[in-house]
Amino acid sequence: MKRDKRSGVHASGPHTERAVVYRIAALLLDYPDEKLVDRLPALHKAATTLGDPFRQQLEILLQHLNTTALPELAADYVSTFDLRRRCCLYLTYYAYGDTRKRGIALLSFKQAYRTAGVELTADELPDHLCVLLEFAATADLQSGRRLLLEHRAGLELLRLALGDADSIYVQALNAISATLPPLAGVDREAVGRLAADGPPGEDVGLEPFAPPDYMAART
Repeated sequence: MKRDKRSGVHASGPHTERAVVYRIAALLLDYPDEKLVDRLPALHKAATTLGDPFRQQLEILLQHLNTTALPELAADYVSTFDLRRRCCLYLTYYAYGDTRKRGIALLSFKQAYRTAGVELTADELPDHLCVLLEFAATADLQSGRRLLLEHRAGLELLRLALGDADSIYVQALNAISATLPPLAGVDREAVGRLAADGPPGEDVGLEPFAPPDYMAART
């Protein structure tokens, strides 16, 4: 998905407010670069249109990104999301690990995007949280929220892991989680199981987890 990183958005009503939360979070959870730094004032302005707790949570992260040198931001991002197994931004990883079942789960994301008329770029996997949030914010809020809810356990485990790591990025996950119903029943139990066991191990002898068209595009 060719994400449009313009930030002229504002909240008006609960549905639009959720979309603004998702769009800001999608940008802030992406790898930090000069373009993001240039857009921070506009993102902060968009965040001020939100009600609490969304505004407060996102403004904490925005302030950090605005006052921290870019090389430090980049190093922290890599340390957080690339080097910690439990801080993975690919939502299906939490339930399926690097197994064949994950490939099937990825197809459900891809189908939802295609139904909404959205095609991903060759270097994107559909379960990346930033991709899903941008889809929900700009293409199909209902389908995007459905996918977030289907993978709520992984989303919450990521939030807990970021909190345990004292990562500033937990603020974005707090805002996303606040747009969803409180955890209860099966969802709460699933988070507990994932927290205890972690993602499944790789299935020996199986093909890579991504569908063949993604793997071909990335080689």
